[in-house]
Amino acid sequence: MRSPTSTDSKPPLRYLALGDSYTIGTGASDLAHSWPSIIALRLAHSTGRGVELFNPAINGFTTVDLIVRELRYLERFQPDLVTILIGVNDLVQGRTIEQYEASLQRIYKSVAALQLPAGRSVGISIPNWSIVPAARDFGDPNRLRKLTDAFNEVARNLATRRGFMWIDLTEVSTSDSGPGWIADDRLHPGDGQYAAWAEVIWQGVRDAWRKA
Repeated sequence: MRSPTSTDSKPPLRYLALGDSYTIGTGASDLAHSWPSIIALRLAHSTGRGVELFNPAINGFTTVDLIVRELRYLERFQPDLVTILIGVNDLVQGRTIEQYEASLQRIYKSVAALQLPAGRSVGISIPNWSIVPAARDFGDPNRLRKLTDAFNEVARNLATRRGFMWIDLTEVSTSDSGPGWIADDRLHPGDGQYAAWAEVIWQGVRDAWRKA
């Protein structure tokens, strides 16, 4: 994505969004309404520079899939900003917390090797998906909420140890704002919810660019 208003002669900033269906924007009306697309646009407007967004996320990906299929782009793309939102499919597919922690540790270690400035390596929590209508297809909502919280605690601890920014989507993902908040599949967010996520994420990362 290039900022149409950018007059900066510097090369565009590169933003790599790692993850699963939540990152690719499943449920949104189009890719422009995914939260990484919104963040890229905000970043362009804030810095006055062009922004190239690369979003290799795929529906159903676990941390293992991310390692195999997405980590290669850290070296190829050489990003200036990396976000990581992954884990709900590990949970759904029955991977243990210990397995999740081990593979997420590998992901975070690879991102940390880029040695990006503070605030530009960002871990993002799994949203509280236990409240969506289709959650019952995957089990008891109370159990799903407890598992999600446990997975998020692991991710938060790993992110903190690495010096990553950590952004929690639990509260915003439960603040249902009416029609269009949940996609027609009754599982994924709709445009309104993705926009609300983007606002929370941008509030977290914007200072890293204001100080640049």
